Amino acid sequence: MKTEAERTALKRAPDAKAAAERHRNPILRFLGELPGLVIMALVLAILIKTFLFQAFYIPSASMEPTLHGCTGCIGDRVLVTKLPYYFGDPKRGDIIVFEDPDPAKRPDRGVIGGFTHWLFQAVGVQKPDNEDFIKRVIGLPGDTVWAKHGKVYVNDIAIAEPYLPKGDKTRDFQRTKVPKNSYFVLGDNRSNSDDSRFGLGFIPRDAIIGKAFFLVWPPSRWTGL
Repeated sequence: MKTEAERTALKRAPDAKAAAERHRNPILRFLGELPGLVIMALVLAILIKTFLFQAFYIPSASMEPTLHGCTGCIGDRVLVTKLPYYFGDPKRGDIIVFEDPDPAKRPDRGVIGGFTHWLFQAVGVQKPDNEDFIKRVIGLPGDTVWAKHGKVYVNDIAIAEPYLPKGDKTRDFQRTKVPKNSYFVLGDNRSNSDDSRFGLGFIPRDAIIGKAFFLVWPPSRWTGL
């Protein structure tokens, strides 16, 4: 049988262990917790980018003067929110970011390679296989859109476009009806934009990533969109 002293020592052992844990070197304690913190931060970043917000780089001049961009230089960056389109559809005038409606075939990377590519892409380390675009919504599903004498018409009504560069006019294009679940988009820089008039065509609803709502870079130009 254990003596009273032995029983007392056994009771004190857990308390002594807890005290030692509390007084352990804080740097070692932090290093021990670091992997878990990194994993939590990574998961949180992926969830935010996948379902809520992400930053988007403006690579071209197609949305000037609203947004500036150029190939090989530092262009504007905008924040894109995915929340509005969970509860409703894009509206005329929205600036949207969308995937290439005619994407190139993705290479077969296998299960592990595919997951690694998706993970690196989700955290912004690796570029997607296909380019994303940013344009302004002009025509909604069922609308008829055309341009004549520099003005854009939607369903026989000339729309006001105060965001266009001064003196810039839209080149004439023929009447076109926007299909169901699709959108007609134009760049604000009409003389230098590949949009629904030309190569992009109509943008399917499921290709739309989100709505650009804030210009975050450069800081001197912070503004809502």
